[in-house]
Amino acid sequence: MNQQLTIVIPCKNEGKGIIDVLKLISSQIDCRIIIADSSTEESSILLLKKYKLIYKNIEIIKGGLPASARNNGAKLVITPYILFLDADIFPYQNTIKGCVRCAIKGKYDLVTCKYRTDKGYNWIYRIFDIFQWYSSKTKPFALGGFMLFKTETFNKLEGFNEKDKIAEDYHLSSKIKPNRFKITNDFVYTSSRRFNKKGVWYMIKLAWKSWLNRNNDEFFKQDFNYWK
Repeated sequence: MNQQLTIVIPCKNEGKGIIDVLKLISSQIDCRIIIADSSTEESSILLLKKYKLIYKNIEIIKGGLPASARNNGAKLVITPYILFLDADIFPYQNTIKGCVRCAIKGKYDLVTCKYRTDKGYNWIYRIFDIFQWYSSKTKPFALGGFMLFKTETFNKLEGFNEKDKIAEDYHLSSKIKPNRFKITNDFVYTSSRRFNKKGVWYMIKLAWKSWLNRNNDEFFKQDFNYWK
C-alpha cells in the first residue's frame, strides 16, 4: 500500500457513482481511502458496505457538509499527503501518481489539476483554467474536487472552516503561498450535474463572487441556496 498518500472522499447518496470512482482509483493506485459518508438512502449505504468488504483499504466514517466531512477524514490521516477527492471525480490514468510526484519533487503544499466534463460545458473549465492560472500568482484558487495537500500544511491551517457553507475549498486554498501552489497539466473528469442542477450562470457567478470576496470570511458562511 502507498505510504505517501491517503484519499478522503466526502459522500452523500452517490449510489453506484461512488463505486465506479472507487473501482477506477483502485485500478490506478493502492492506498488508504477514507469515505466520509452522510448518505440517507439505504441503497447507497448498502453499496458502500458491500464494497468495503471487498476492498480492505477502504474505511467508512461519519460525513456531513463537505468541510466537516473532509476534516473528519483528515483527522485519521498519518501519511505525508492527503488527496481530497469528490465522489463524482474520475482521475485520468496517471493523474493521482503524477500529482503526488509533483508535490514531493517541488515541495508544494497544495497541488491540483485541470477539470473536464460533458460536452457543452467544457468551455467553462477551459475559461477557469486561465482564471485559475492568473489567480494563482496572488491567491491560489483550487476546486475541492481534487486537492492534494501536504498533511503538515493542512493541519497547520486547521483544515477547512466548518462554518463555511459554500466555496470552503477556495477559502482554504487562498491561504496557501503562491510559490507553494501548483496546477499540473493532468486531468480529471467530473460530471456536469452541478451545472444541470444549479444552472451555468449560477455556478459562474458564485465562483466570481467567491473570488471578489476572498478576503471576506463572512461571505463564505452564507449558502446562497446552494444546498437547496
